Amino acid sequence: MGLFERYLSVWILLAIVAGVILGNALPGLFQLVAAAEFANVNLVVAILIWAMVYPMMVGVDPSSLPDVMRQPKGLVVTLTVNWLIKPFTMAALGVLFFEVIFADFIAPEDASQYIAGLILLGAAPCTAMVFVWSQLTKGDPNYTLVQVTVNDLIMVFAFAPIVAFLLGVTDIVVPWETLLLSVALFIVLPLIAGLVTRRLLAAPDSIDVFLGRVKPYSVIGLIVTVVILFGLQGQTILARPTIIALIAVPILIQCYGIFVLGYGAAWLLKIPHRVAAPCAMIGTSNFFELAVAVAISLFGLHSGAALATVVGVLVEVPVMLSLVAFANMTRSRFT
Repeated sequence: MGLFERYLSVWILLAIVAGVILGNALPGLFQLVAAAEFANVNLVVAILIWAMVYPMMVGVDPSSLPDVMRQPKGLVVTLTVNWLIKPFTMAALGVLFFEVIFADFIAPEDASQYIAGLILLGAAPCTAMVFVWSQLTKGDPNYTLVQVTVNDLIMVFAFAPIVAFLLGVTDIVVPWETLLLSVALFIVLPLIAGLVTRRLLAAPDSIDVFLGRVKPYSVIGLIVTVVILFGLQGQTILARPTIIALIAVPILIQCYGIFVLGYGAAWLLKIPHRVAAPCAMIGTSNFFELAVAVAISLFGLHSGAALATVVGVLVEVPVMLSLVAFANMTRSRFT
């Protein structure tokens, strides 16, 4: 591990602090960054995600993709957790905390908005960032690619019905441009670039040397992304720290609970660690671009639903880093 990977938690903590400080000191700069978007996908963040995903895609070996289907259990665990469990547990936790436990601290109309935001997060499993978590846990890049691809195909058809059912509405508007553009930007194009790079390098030794050189840029992309995300919400974090903490509670319980469920199932099914770790990570993290976009389109930019999805973004990176550390520490427990 290089310098950046070895002290990643330290860099992330510094990035969070820097983001909050800069977001309050230079709000105009972050507003310019926020304005650079198309179909609700921020282009600056898209470039940074490219920096994170591209090294993972270079490691994808097309000749070994058929071997993925020889281990279908990892895919079954991922899809079961993502689509049959996660959206419903997130909705249940939202109702439990905002209509029961936190009922004395939050107005009923605000509580319903926060629940709606949590539902949107729960129904949008991770797409792009899972490649980063997979890389940090030495996951199988080929299997991760297949897991994410199948997950995205299901998302196209399942996201709207699940959210509509849980929100109790039938006329939900899903920003299809955001969904399709994100898949193209964060999966299809980086994969093509990775395959072209791999073909140009040809020799395995050359590929390993190249990956060693570009991996630091992946971590730098993650750090700068954290600065931007926390900078965009810097004023909100300082202005409403209590409500953000309350929203974060069910999200944290959901993240760690879903990880335990997926990771534990993978261990019981004797799935190899290189498949088990990414398998659990996909359900634990969220496709925040889609969740935020739908919250804004349904409830408005300054709604409680939009705020809840943003809180999900804020807590995700620290949570996922802690789970990456746990997955790496428990690698020896897997066959």
